[in-house]
Amino acid sequence: MDSKILFDENAHNTINPNGSVIFGPQFLASKLYQLSPVEMTLAMSLLRPTRVYGDQELLREQTRVTRDKYGSVAKIYIVCEQDQVLKKDFQLSMIEGNPEIEVKNIAEADHMPMFSKPQELFSYLHHIANTFY
Repeated sequence: MDSKILFDENAHNTINPNGSVIFGPQFLASKLYQLSPVEMTLAMSLLRPTRVYGDQELLREQTRVTRDKYGSVAKIYIVCEQDQVLKKDFQLSMIEGNPEIEVKNIAEADHMPMFSKPQELFSYLHHIANTFY
């Protein structure tokens, strides 16, 4: 689409280089904010590059998530049914890969539920805070 990918200058991995992506207005309007166009104007003014890891080994090295620590935290996933970036099938595969996860669903939410369905998101976050913390 109209997003820009910037690769690191000193990329050691030329097959899967690391870099950054800056989302363009068409991508934002059609994939991230399709149900909340008013907020897209604000998003455009706050837009910053997002890190992209082509080198999965470097990603694992820099994140250092362990099963012992990760497994000890309660996990809740909120499915956003109208998400055009993380499609529902992908969201469900992430859920299947995480045993003992509680799943909530927001039917008319895009990738930005805090804008497209703020009341529903707040309700779930309130429930999560009261239940787990």
